Amino acid sequence: MPVRTKRMTREELPVNDNLCFHCEAKCCRYFALPLETPSEWSDFDQMRWFLLHENAAIFTEGKDWYLLVFSNCKNLDADNRCTGYDARPQICRDYTNRKCEYDDHWVYDRYFELAEQIEEYAEAILPHSTGDSLRSNSTTPWFAQRMITS
Repeated sequence: MPVRTKRMTREELPVNDNLCFHCEAKCCRYFALPLETPSEWSDFDQMRWFLLHENAAIFTEGKDWYLLVFSNCKNLDADNRCTGYDARPQICRDYTNRKCEYDDHWVYDRYFELAEQIEEYAEAILPHSTGDSLRSNSTTPWFAQRMITS
């Protein structure tokens, strides 16, 4: 069996070493877009739609909600280096490795990967009225029932 070597922490690296030379390029393997805080069934239905797509997740940090899309940057090479560094977008230029995700372990307040997870969460937190149950005996899904009755 191959021996897995432990990656050095930020504190263990030489003082003036560039973190990017030791990183797996987490910041170049996804993007996250802010979402409005969901407050009604239709908001969660839209999130459900996002989660029906591959490589998508939804997470929260504090009160803020985000759509997370796992997708490698087209400029990322096999060595985790940017092949378009000199012409990189402003968002990349503004990003600094002083507060990067080098040591982060991807822990969020809430994390949803499946449409069913967001359905269960919505059912748990939203007020219920007749026909709002996600687990109804009807063969019509809850989100379609809401659209029919709207």
